[in-house]
Amino acid sequence: MTETLTTHARTPALMIVLGMIIGAAACAPQAPASPTRAASSNADAQAVRMARAAQNRAIAAGDIDSIAAFWTDDVEIRRGLGQLIVGRSAYRQLWVPTDDPDAALIYQREPTTVTISSRWPLAYESGTWAGHLGRVNGPAVIGGSYAAQWVKRDGRWLIRGEVYVALACEAQGCAFASAP
Repeated sequence: MTETLTTHARTPALMIVLGMIIGAAACAPQAPASPTRAASSNADAQAVRMARAAQNRAIAAGDIDSIAAFWTDDVEIRRGLGQLIVGRSAYRQLWVPTDDPDAALIYQREPTTVTISSRWPLAYESGTWAGHLGRVNGPAVIGGSYAAQWVKRDGRWLIRGEVYVALACEAQGCAFASAP
């Protein structure tokens, strides 16, 4: 019985020591990234930025096939006013022109940050977006901030998910309804 009590009394002390060791290991400085990994990360960040710029050009040109070529099949988008779109074909439908000139918005995304994972083929992009009336240099009627998850597949960066948040509007952009 005394042996059992002694063992149980030591258990909390061992747990405290183990917790201190794990905590110290977590706080220990990490080895700097190798120059090769840093160069690869920079090249990948540049590739994501170039892909976003190419998609912006496709949007401005109204080239729906090129716009959609940057998405995975299972892409998910939370639009600026809250609507959820799931899948490449559903997202693609948003880019089909309508006969309503007031609805002809040219969306442009401007990345602020692109962070590449050092472990997985993933990247995080954040920035600002604007919907311009009629043409890329037309008046911005709605805009805000966005974040995107990119995944590298077969050497190519693709968008797997995007979240847009509308934060400002002008003119007819203020009449758009948000999802409840």
